[in-house]
Amino acid sequence: MSQLTSSVPSREFLWDIFQKVDKDRSGWINAEELGLALSNGTWTPFNPETVRLMIGMFDRSNKGQVSFEDFGALWKYVTDWQNCFRSFDRDNSGNINREELKTALTSFGYRLSDNVINIILRKFDRHGNGTILFDDFIQLCVVLHTLTAAFRERDKDQDGVITIQYEEFLGMVFTLKI
Repeated sequence: MSQLTSSVPSREFLWDIFQKVDKDRSGWINAEELGLALSNGTWTPFNPETVRLMIGMFDRSNKGQVSFEDFGALWKYVTDWQNCFRSFDRDNSGNINREELKTALTSFGYRLSDNVINIILRKFDRHGNGTILFDDFIQLCVVLHTLTAAFRERDKDQDGVITIQYEEFLGMVFTLKI
């Protein structure tokens, strides 16, 4: 999947890709197969946690696998994220540094302090070199979006403040699909 196109691929093209990814010929793509097919552009394997998140997002049958019907949406999702990632990777390094991350999150509407940006960078910097790879960027954005949506659901007056008991907090976090 490293050579994604910006145009909408034909059904035949997607079927050809799907068959190549479906190594066991089951008619379904599992996380292991998807992980082998995806490229983050650095010749390293896609983060298994990101693959698991994406399978979960597009697995309408709750089998831990993606059907061909779901694969088209997954393909578009990865393509859109790849285009987004490239637009913020200003130096074309194949990763997002701290300033590029701050620009990306600000453009998504997040107003986060430098301290929180640094925490996020450390959390999603798999190799400890101050940058975030494509697959980790997807994971970061999905997690941040999911946590923000859960927070906003409880922030009735939208003032950025909620009062929550510890058990309610744990219930909220552990029921999130991330």
